[in-house]
Amino acid sequence: MEILASMGGNASWLLGYVVPFLFVLTIVVFFHELGHFWVARRAGVSIVAFSIGFGPELIGFNDRHGTRWKISAIPLGGYVKFLGDDNAASTPDRGALERMSDADRRGSFFHKSVGARAAIVAAGPIANFILAIVIFAGLFMVVGRPVTTPQVDTVQAGSAAERAGFAPNDIILSIDGTKVDTFGDMQRIVSTSADRPLAIEVERGGQVLTLTATPDQREIKDTFGNTHRIGVLGISRASGGADARTERFGPVDATVMATREVWFIVDRTFSYLGGVVTGRESADQLGGPIRIAQVSGQVATFGIAALLQLAAVLSVSIGLLNLFPVPLLDGGHLLFYAIEALRGRPLSDRAQEVGFRIGLALVLMLMLFATWNDILNISKS
Repeated sequence: MEILASMGGNASWLLGYVVPFLFVLTIVVFFHELGHFWVARRAGVSIVAFSIGFGPELIGFNDRHGTRWKISAIPLGGYVKFLGDDNAASTPDRGALERMSDADRRGSFFHKSVGARAAIVAAGPIANFILAIVIFAGLFMVVGRPVTTPQVDTVQAGSAAERAGFAPNDIILSIDGTKVDTFGDMQRIVSTSADRPLAIEVERGGQVLTLTATPDQREIKDTFGNTHRIGVLGISRASGGADARTERFGPVDATVMATREVWFIVDRTFSYLGGVVTGRESADQLGGPIRIAQVSGQVATFGIAALLQLAAVLSVSIGLLNLFPVPLLDGGHLLFYAIEALRGRPLSDRAQEVGFRIGLALVLMLMLFATWNDILNISKS
């Protein structure tokens, strides 16, 4: 009986966390690498392998161009390997490059112009942003979004809203110049702006006023017991109002809204990272694979739409992270190409090797730090 119970628990854990995690990560990684692949193929680069995951191959096939498409054993990323690459990080194999025939040189990534190489590298993060826009737009068209007038019904005593001068029946028009269409828009901006002054335009009795409010930071627990620190104004909206509805949008409006959604994630990510650097935010909110797996399993309980939304958010985050100018990441390659374009020649092999080693160390430290945060958060829950 104990063995059966253990097997049942393992199966539940597998279905509840591992499967949603792999679903989300595979979508994001596949489209990132597909961006590199698509532009490289059109630039005439010979592609040796397209892998989802690292390590030993589990299953794969060769296409008519000779590219090996495969799924590998460690499902924490992926890569596209070009002709002349020494490894999955696309560092050059100098010996192989020197031995190449003229035909191979024409298909070698490292013999392409600096502009072509930059386009191929940038295509990965760009594909992540496009994927996020497509997912968000699809959700706005099919599922829609809840729409409630951003009206203040009550103001809590002693709250940031009361200190700022909010009053019942105020209608919020914009926050820091960003138009607010729904009460949910207001909540999302405020929740990510703890202890930061916000210029809030409100309509009161036909007049437009500008109030300055600094959301208080509060710790809350979500449905799954996870602790979050968010900004709170202290205003509320009566639920079930006559104006509450779910609205679906056409393709054009949905795409515009999806693009704004992606920009919101990018803007708030930079705001958070800036807060970490200045000490205004705590770095303990940074998460790694364990956190992603945990959140994926929790979000999956709300259905496929919620899981796709998480995939879109993660896609933006991975696209943005890869653009950071850290050697080993796409942004590091782009930095090297920018230097090459300015100098008229690439950096020396030694300089690039040192850069990649520094980049590897930074990436490993970030992964260790994020994993440590994950373990601490699990131990607290």
